[in-house]
Amino acid sequence: MAGKIHFTKMQGAGNDYIYVDTSLYTVSDPVKAAIEWSDRHKGIGADGLVLIGRSEKPEADYTMRIFNADGSEARMCGNASRCIGKYIYEKKTHPYPPCLGRGNYQETEIRLLTLSGVKTLILKIVDGKVEKVTVDMGKPVFEDESLFNSAKENSLTTSLLSGGIEGGFFVSMGNPHYVIFVDDIQAVDVAKEGKRLEFHEAFPERCNIEFAQVTAPNIIRTRVWERGSGITMACGTGACATAVAAAMTGRCDRKSSILMDGGQLDIEWRTDNHVLLSGPAEFVFEGEIYESEE
Repeated sequence: MAGKIHFTKMQGAGNDYIYVDTSLYTVSDPVKAAIEWSDRHKGIGADGLVLIGRSEKPEADYTMRIFNADGSEARMCGNASRCIGKYIYEKKTHPYPPCLGRGNYQETEIRLLTLSGVKTLILKIVDGKVEKVTVDMGKPVFEDESLFNSAKENSLTTSLLSGGIEGGFFVSMGNPHYVIFVDDIQAVDVAKEGKRLEFHEAFPERCNIEFAQVTAPNIIRTRVWERGSGITMACGTGACATAVAAAMTGRCDRKSSILMDGGQLDIEWRTDNHVLLSGPAEFVFEGEIYESEE
């Protein structure tokens, strides 16, 4: 057995990950660790593993690497980013930027370096605790041949129709997403259709699949199939992609609430084209685990 590693399990809208501070502990094989530790029967149980580090680049304060439950590395995760903000502030194991007064509460900003660039976290502090975290997720991307092969779009449309689905919208929020609007989300077999579409040839790096139903003005019920993890309780980048697709097609305004299996996420697609993601972040439990050598 390798050395003992302290971990913290956190969740944002039910999207749960295992967090390790790499300035204190070394995870020698994060791919293997993510697979073993994420197992909900034989491991800790989670949607994946998140490694928090100090940034060596002046434009960021911290780094995030995220590995899905199948060991694949994701470029970005909105829910994990929010949890990192709460972790850094409340654990106080690292210095963080000073708080600024905002009436009866305070705010602080943390710059997080991810594989899809630097993301700014805005922490709302109430009575010394992080009540809410807002992430500037950057700008949506609608065309990226490395993530969506438009030459295969006809094949994708045919595949969608075979499952009784009329069409969808590609949106990248650092991670690739394909958003499908339906009339009755309860009638969709998310596991079957999500798994099938994740591996479609139109998506060179596989894809996250969202099924969405507008249930009230600016309220969207969404279920997600995450590449590498399967059905998850929530997905931050997926919520952003859904809100953008809904606004782009006139289904909703530029501010909307996304109701996922694990809770609500609030999205604003600003006129400067940046997408803001807001929602809760919570500690679940902590513990120690050994990284297996086999």
